[in-house]
Amino acid sequence: MTRTVTARKLTREAFAAFGDVLDTDWPDHFSINNGKCERYHDLTRVEAAGPNARVLVSLFKATPYEFPLALGMVERHPFGSQAFMPLSPAPFLVVVCADGPEGPGAPHAFVTAPGQGVNYRRNTWHGVLTPIGAPQDFLVVDRGGDGSNLEEFFFDAPWQVRLPETKTDD
Repeated sequence: MTRTVTARKLTREAFAAFGDVLDTDWPDHFSINNGKCERYHDLTRVEAAGPNARVLVSLFKATPYEFPLALGMVERHPFGSQAFMPLSPAPFLVVVCADGPEGPGAPHAFVTAPGQGVNYRRNTWHGVLTPIGAPQDFLVVDRGGDGSNLEEFFFDAPWQVRLPETKTDD
């Protein structure tokens, strides 16, 4: 049985149940450094709970997957949020699932706009980092400390995730 979800444009409203969109379309911004820098302030809350918790800042070098994507597994982090900010303007795929009584529910898929990132809330089921079409680097902020901060869930049958149709000029 093939179950399919088609990715849609990432918006704050559509993603609000799962975390925060990180971009410069943000009302709380102001100039600093003698007007040479614009600060987009307080974009998200970084969560780091549990024993000896601390915030980690890392760089990830991610390789793209083939589409349609066979989504067989999602993961979540019970002790902390996890933010992904691309270091290039290329879009990437974001997959999240609401938590249900027997694990994650049906996936929701989003394609970021160039320069958008996300912060998954603590305990949010999500797919792995998925660049589209080319390798991509990310700045990642998440939680370190004692205890296992990773849970994985394997679907009985994979979901097929498709990218949205692109319009071409004939």
